[in-house]
Amino acid sequence: MNLVTALLKPENVLADSETNSRKRLFEHAGQMFQASVGVSANEVFDSLLSREKLGSTALGYGIAIPHGRIKGLKETSCAFIRLKAPIDFDAPDGMPVDLVFILLAPAAATDLHLQILGELAQLFSDKGMREQLRAAPDAAALHKLICEWTP
Repeated sequence: MNLVTALLKPENVLADSETNSRKRLFEHAGQMFQASVGVSANEVFDSLLSREKLGSTALGYGIAIPHGRIKGLKETSCAFIRLKAPIDFDAPDGMPVDLVFILLAPAAATDLHLQILGELAQLFSDKGMREQLRAAPDAAALHKLICEWTP
């Protein structure tokens, strides 16, 4: 079992989401987290965008892990979105991003979010896993792939 399994709610996994920019993606994520954990959509958007301005959260290979800290969030929360069409994310390899894992941590977070980021980097460095995520038929299959992955 991985650290993400307990945090990734099925309703926070989307397959083939249509968006054309990071800003639209972050707006959509804000709405998703507002519905699933009750935090302000605007606060999520602002947190993700502020972090992104410090430097792209794209890893390369079409993967990005936007993350931020949210006041009032009780526990770390996350979402996974597979985009229908890749978007520019200023990735180090120049490739557009189509697989996005969003991580939100409480403002006074411990090192858990750093452990999760490390685990996610490991998961997405696996070429076979990236291929499976891109080929999965729906959100339920994406959720299962991520939750059953072992580091």
